[in-house]
Amino acid sequence: MNFPVWEVSFGAGLLIALVAILHVFVSHFAVGGGLFLVVTERRARRKGDAAMLGWLKTHSKFFVLVTVVFGAISGVGIWFTIGLIGPTATSNLIHIYVWGWGIEWVFFFLEITSALLYLYGWEKLTPSLHMWYGWIYFVAAYASLVVINGIITFMLTSGSWVDTHRFWNGFFNPTYFPSLVVRTCIAFALAGIYALVTASLQKDAELKGRLVKWSVAWILPPLVLVPFFTWWYIRTIPSELWTSARGAMPTATHFASLAAILSGVTLALALAALVRPAKLRLGFSLVLLLAALVTMGSFEFVREAVRKPYVIQNYLYSNSIYAQTTPGDGGFDVDHINQAGVLQTGRWVETRELTANNQITAGHEIFRVECESCHTLDAYRGLKANLARRQWSRERLAAMLGGLNLMHNGVMPPFAGTDGEREALAAFLSSVGPAPAAQGPADGATVFQRNCSMCHLEQIQDPLFSNLAKEPGAANESLKNLPGLFPLMPDLKLTEEERSALVAWVNARFPNRGAAAGGQ
Repeated sequence: MNFPVWEVSFGAGLLIALVAILHVFVSHFAVGGGLFLVVTERRARRKGDAAMLGWLKTHSKFFVLVTVVFGAISGVGIWFTIGLIGPTATSNLIHIYVWGWGIEWVFFFLEITSALLYLYGWEKLTPSLHMWYGWIYFVAAYASLVVINGIITFMLTSGSWVDTHRFWNGFFNPTYFPSLVVRTCIAFALAGIYALVTASLQKDAELKGRLVKWSVAWILPPLVLVPFFTWWYIRTIPSELWTSARGAMPTATHFASLAAILSGVTLALALAALVRPAKLRLGFSLVLLLAALVTMGSFEFVREAVRKPYVIQNYLYSNSIYAQTTPGDGGFDVDHINQAGVLQTGRWVETRELTANNQITAGHEIFRVECESCHTLDAYRGLKANLARRQWSRERLAAMLGGLNLMHNGVMPPFAGTDGEREALAAFLSSVGPAPAAQGPADGATVFQRNCSMCHLEQIQDPLFSNLAKEPGAANESLKNLPGLFPLMPDLKLTEEERSALVAWVNARFPNRGAAAGGQ
């Protein structure tokens, strides 16, 4: 609202995900890999293993190139990307945790310095001093994770910060410690997985075998422990967030299942590497690396999806509108926008006046401000395909937008603006979507899928079916006034044929619904 909208044709959210997942995959390796370097060096020097030390020199160069070079560039890429796509959220995170970021940047500077000294000190430093630089690197890298973890988890579970606005209330939030433990396990596992890549390039079969066994020893324990710590992490997430994640658009639970499956695949591949460690090929290690990357990406998608519709829980919606009046928010909160209008409130809006002749143009402006942070028209989370399935008229679409925050178990922000602006957005969406097809005889299942499924699940426990657990005539009558069934439902005007078909379908779908509903 306070900044220009950067339009990304294939989806702003998808761009952030691509940049962030690659950076996170490398940054966790930067933490675990630092400990791997110094522990492996200490082990090799104690055993007088010159061959392993020779490999470790090569691996440390690979480590620095991946973490210090690519990691630093992708880290800057994240700031650049989120600064353009979510400037309000980025500004909030900087201002709320300015001292936290300052401390983290000191640790990051220490990371880079000690990593370079470690790399170039193999021949120039004494073994003791060289390992000290390795320990300094690991402590600084892990301290960076400790700080950043507090800010990342704050976005998901803001805790009592929303009321107190105190630094530590937000930093040590409910998911802080379980997230830190999970990410620590991931970091140590990635240290072994990345090490397999350079180990697989060794020509000496005997050395390769030893390196593979040593690397897998870093992978297996963390991957075995991760499910238990992940369960702890999930238990600290508010139950209502997981309820919405298991709703009509269960993105989080789908990716949680994918993460569980792929972590099992990663574990199995790591075990398979022990079958013939001296014969490990680069292709196999890269497949294992890819499995770990997709696992990590799935975990990050879960974290992002669960916190919807917020970008900062209970404080800032994903479209940069504040959930409640906040000092210094510039009036960009839901209550103020509902009164003044989004076209009058947004600072980077070209069309201020709403008339009967410019509804589509004004609706496009509203779409850019309120919807484009998550949706596109044709690509990622494209609305055209969704509208084609629903076949809503312009009037029905306007009514549906009134209950936007109820759709898909509340993963979208509420529409903010006047009734006229809601109708303008409906006009724009109707202009880009397909014209509603001529309706044939009403079919109850189709009526449900088009008008109810975005909010309701097809089960008797759902409030809609519980309220329809009555004789057909009374059920039909109750559908004439949907807000009467539930005050937050949109005032959707179903035709007599649609109401009758829906009631008949419910009767056939749940023949014993009365007894079931009575037992709720």
